[in-house]
Amino acid sequence: MYELQLLYEDSVEAVRQRKEFLRREKIGIFDIVDSAERLKVDATDLGMNGVCLRDLLGGLYQYPKVDTLIFTGGNSKNGPEYFFRRLARDHGIKLIPVHTEVPRIHEFMLPGDTENRRIRTVSLTAPSGSANRAVGSMQEYKNLKMHKPGFTTLDFRIQQYSPFFKDPLYIREF
Repeated sequence: MYELQLLYEDSVEAVRQRKEFLRREKIGIFDIVDSAERLKVDATDLGMNGVCLRDLLGGLYQYPKVDTLIFTGGNSKNGPEYFFRRLARDHGIKLIPVHTEVPRIHEFMLPGDTENRRIRTVSLTAPSGSANRAVGSMQEYKNLKMHKPGFTTLDFRIQQYSPFFKDPLYIREF
């Protein structure tokens, strides 16, 4: 998407490159899960138990320029959209659907926000390898694969993610 020449290694320089990119593009990263327990060692959302969430809403009040939340994962149990819906429900926030197919888009007003911001949420397909099955079953992916046999699930994700990261106006016009 960005044609970055990042180092793919565990080093101070690799971390610095990523931080510099995120600052330049004004992209914040936030894991909604503060802590969780796992019965077995795996990276799946479903494997989390005893989940404690971070104060995402407090962060929205603290950073008034935030107008979009992008979830890299959906509304299945323990996914980012699932946890956000739980937070919204617990705080009386009504999510208004804008687009109901993936990428799912909702809008909401932050209660008591002096700016009266309308904040959008965008739920993209997870970047995990286990999400390949979900991508493979999507009709849109099947259609693209039929016309371009070399088209991969990674290509599909890049195509899905690009408008939301490369063209912020796309989010507002969607």
